[in-house]
Amino acid sequence: MSTSADRRNAMLSIDKLTAGYGLAPVIPDLSLRVEAGEILAVLGRNGAGKSTLAKAVIGIVPEVSGSIHVGEAQVVGLAAHRVARLGVAYVPQGRGIFPRLSVRENLALGTRARRDRQPSVDEQIFSYFPLLRRRLDQQGGTMSGGEQQMLAIARALCAKPDILLMDEPSDGIAPMVIDFIADLLPQLARDMSLAIMLIEQNIDLALAAGDRCIVLDRGSVVHQGPPEAFQDPAVLQKYLAI
Repeated sequence: MSTSADRRNAMLSIDKLTAGYGLAPVIPDLSLRVEAGEILAVLGRNGAGKSTLAKAVIGIVPEVSGSIHVGEAQVVGLAAHRVARLGVAYVPQGRGIFPRLSVRENLALGTRARRDRQPSVDEQIFSYFPLLRRRLDQQGGTMSGGEQQMLAIARALCAKPDILLMDEPSDGIAPMVIDFIADLLPQLARDMSLAIMLIEQNIDLALAAGDRCIVLDRGSVVHQGPPEAFQDPAVLQKYLAI
């Protein structure tokens, strides 16, 4: 069980988490930590509980017990908007942008979760995504999949979060954009002291960006280690092969 001292050293601390949607829980008893400036890559087959983990953190899974601390704050039982105001941003699988809104409007929505309530988009966002500055008046739905993913990440960053949860950012985008994300995430973690949970099935992206990797199976951690430990074909075959 994590102690108060442990939580002070971890931006995100999860202890004995059980989460699901009724009947048998998707996640039965999970504990993990992600520290500021660290990228935790979460791997696993389809149905392993990866997305449920992220949704439990942000407060949109109906049945959750155990503890989830954001810094010192316990967030189990809080509404999603209150979790966001505590510094947690979420980029869902499929990106989840508002297709009929402009890039400018999508980014403005991201600022609504800022704890200082300031509605402005920091210039730093455009230093990471210069393309978005040139597309501010373009409807989000007219952009390519990769451009929409950039917009989704930028919108999350507009909240000035401490924790960034990313669910399958490689889904449906070109290899060039995947490479861009692999380079970007370590830079964001370093520049913004972000704790990043990267949920991925693209092993190359997870290993390129992650500082530490875990494998979920039926909601439990069955393997973990540094990215180089996952270069072993036997490990990949045992834990991730379909």
